[in-house]
Amino acid sequence: MKYQTITPSIEDHILTLTLNRPEALNAFTVQMANELIEVFHWASEDDSVRVIVVTGAGRAFCAGMDLNAAGNVFGLNESLRPTVRDMNERLDDPEIFEGVRDTGGRVTLAIYDCKKPVIAAINGAAVGIGATMTCAMDIRLASEHAKIGFVFNKIGITPEACSAWFLPRLVGMSTALEWVYTGEILKPEDVLAAGFVKGIYSAEDLLEEAYKIARKIVRHSPVAVALSRQMMYRLSAKDHPIEAHKIDSLAIYYASLKDGKEGVRSFLEKRPPNFTQQVSTDMPEFYPWWE
Repeated sequence: MKYQTITPSIEDHILTLTLNRPEALNAFTVQMANELIEVFHWASEDDSVRVIVVTGAGRAFCAGMDLNAAGNVFGLNESLRPTVRDMNERLDDPEIFEGVRDTGGRVTLAIYDCKKPVIAAINGAAVGIGATMTCAMDIRLASEHAKIGFVFNKIGITPEACSAWFLPRLVGMSTALEWVYTGEILKPEDVLAAGFVKGIYSAEDLLEEAYKIARKIVRHSPVAVALSRQMMYRLSAKDHPIEAHKIDSLAIYYASLKDGKEGVRSFLEKRPPNFTQQVSTDMPEFYPWWE
């Protein structure tokens, strides 16, 4: 598959997804949004992919929305006057889908729905959507050159890409609000202290550190990993742990029938497991339970 704004490559079951507009500091466009959504959708179902690592070409991760685009820079239809009712009842209506819906939000929803773990290797500036898209990723690593900013209020707009849902869960409400209110450009040390990133690495070591984590994940059952990812995201927000218990019970039951048996055998026989279940064919019947 050929793309204009991103470069995907697969090696050893790891998909490296590179934002590839280095001449524009990988600034985000509607085309980039659509290409990212397409890749996350196919990677979610492609058994050759078990982990996704996202990074940027050149010296930036993503410098935010490309503000040089003609017309409405966010690709929105300014003739419409959408309402909450429209969003509740007409979300996928072409007029709303194309003219109102936040493209960054559609990207983060594609990441959220993905069956594969996603690691962000933030190699440089990650501002606006460049920062918020990483909130939907599972693990974030920062280069020593990373600069992260939730700068929306500075330019008269509000946070997007579902970050009002993700960011407070990652760093707490007070820190999330401070970062959004001030719009300050945060240093790697700032986001590390808040728990937003796992660690700070040299530019030369950043991708290899991401791959080290990815290789550990690749060894495990793809179906167990896919279920675990969605269970953590979707059940942690429930009001009572009984809701988690219901899905835990189903997940453990079905996992124990095949890959779980192999996992136990390999442990007792002191050998690496040979997991055979794949996400394209072997997800249990109760998945997706939220639909």
